[in-house]
Amino acid sequence: MLLGKTTTPEFGCKGETNSPLTGRTRNPWNTDKTPGGSSGGTAAAVAAGLGPIAIGTDGAGSVRIPAAFCGNFGLKPSFGRVPAYPLSPFGTVAHLGPHTMSVTDAALMMNVMKQPDARDWTSLPPDPTDYTIGLNDGISGLRVAWSPTLGYAKNVHPEIAAACEKAVRTLEALGAHVEAVDPGFADPLDITTGLWFVSSTVVWDTLTPAQQAVADPDFVAEVELGKAYSALDVQKLTLRRGALGTHMRQFMQRYDLLITPSVAVPAFDAKPAGHQTLTPEAMLGWTPFSYPFNLTQQPACTIPCGLTSDGLPMGLQIVGPMFGDALVLRAARAFESAQPIARPFMG
Repeated sequence: MLLGKTTTPEFGCKGETNSPLTGRTRNPWNTDKTPGGSSGGTAAAVAAGLGPIAIGTDGAGSVRIPAAFCGNFGLKPSFGRVPAYPLSPFGTVAHLGPHTMSVTDAALMMNVMKQPDARDWTSLPPDPTDYTIGLNDGISGLRVAWSPTLGYAKNVHPEIAAACEKAVRTLEALGAHVEAVDPGFADPLDITTGLWFVSSTVVWDTLTPAQQAVADPDFVAEVELGKAYSALDVQKLTLRRGALGTHMRQFMQRYDLLITPSVAVPAFDAKPAGHQTLTPEAMLGWTPFSYPFNLTQQPACTIPCGLTSDGLPMGLQIVGPMFGDALVLRAARAFESAQPIARPFMG
């Protein structure tokens, strides 16, 4: 039975969940804080115990950001593994994935969500994998790249940096061979936001004047930024995206997994729509670890790795090679077995 539809910002346009229609969605760990976004209502509902499983969408981190902020498990599968119809207006950066209270629940969800749908021309061939088989096989012997900044993140919260370093040591104790190494690419923020802003203008053109008049000011700002891009600009961004994908395919030939923090900061204050001038940095600069793997389409998950001194969840990101969804789940389950996921106190 479906419990209901949870809140998102308009068109999933940002990493916090607020809008003129629904107001501010709040984080069960601290109701002064945002649950993140765009699947913020999903994250808040799961964290609060309203339901054990939910579906999220992820175009630049929108499953992983709120899962990290709310202390849940969230998986962005390999692109095409979970069919979607209609195709997102944000194109081939948009993924559907499970958002759950446990890794096992996510594996069970993947067994259902991966079923083929011929309406999605980007979907992968039928997948015979049972994601629960081998889930508890551990990570002994796996080659793990540990990158605390991806080589460019400058403002990682010190408690998050320390918690992720400790988590990596846990993976090492579980038998993984860990090497501190950056994957060797520059921050692709401008690729992500350029493609995103252009897609926002496509959505805008489908709205009536009456709908445009009441649109979220943050979405309107994205549309205005998108209008500055030409077709030539978009093609150049697409080619740069392809080069990044090629680079990471080659990098992952040397490693089974890449580990990073999930988000550079803990959950921040829940504020109304339009509370700041929207720029690429304001939109995604605080989550530098999430959006690269929408561009590359690799599977990536977030799993809680501790609480800040203020009692807010922190997340560890596990990135796998393309189509390595089962391996990502297996590694997350190994970590979860060593460090069970905490739940918020709701008394």
